[in-house]
Amino acid sequence: MAKTEPFNQLAEKYDRWFEENEYIYQSEIKAIRTVLPRFERGVEIGVGTGRFAIPLGLKFGVEPSCEMRKIAMSKGLEVIDGVAEALPFLAESFDLVLMVTTVCFLDDIQRAFKEVHRILKPSGAFIVALVDRKSPIGSLYLRIKDQDPFYRLATFYSTEEILSHLQKAGFSNFCVVQTLFRGIEEIDSVEPVKEGYGEGSFVVIKAIRGQNLRSL
Repeated sequence: MAKTEPFNQLAEKYDRWFEENEYIYQSEIKAIRTVLPRFERGVEIGVGTGRFAIPLGLKFGVEPSCEMRKIAMSKGLEVIDGVAEALPFLAESFDLVLMVTTVCFLDDIQRAFKEVHRILKPSGAFIVALVDRKSPIGSLYLRIKDQDPFYRLATFYSTEEILSHLQKAGFSNFCVVQTLFRGIEEIDSVEPVKEGYGEGSFVVIKAIRGQNLRSL
């Protein structure tokens, strides 16, 4: 079942966070742009209020929260009600799929990744951005998890775990970058982007769709 309750109740608060934390937000956008390929048709799964899709040039989104959908659509995005585990698209419909801080709210990460594999065209790109569970900010989120209206429902993953799930779902040719090297309260400018993971709290993985899996 989609974890929509806090997002429906606090959609405007969620959207304001990006204005109140501008340097964190712009650092995350910068990191995603580093690995963003050219694409003709892209979709963001868990598009939220459109804070990432719009500056990154995506026009389509999937979002189970009705209040978040309303905000995203008011910004000009085409957003469909749906969940990552059962995407409402035909096979090989997109050449880019984006997920930003969405994996921690999935009910079935393996099923969701296989669905992404299904809707991607051959050699299409899947970009997954997450707060690494093993990072400083990830550790902070784990500590405050029960008090946070959004993250109390989350399951945090390490970068290694996400890479393993991607491999099992038929993805390969990984490119990984990282940013947010300071604590949340210390970030007073846009952070640099480095290759790899293990230092930065925000990690972006680009994976390429392999051949069809029999299990799909």
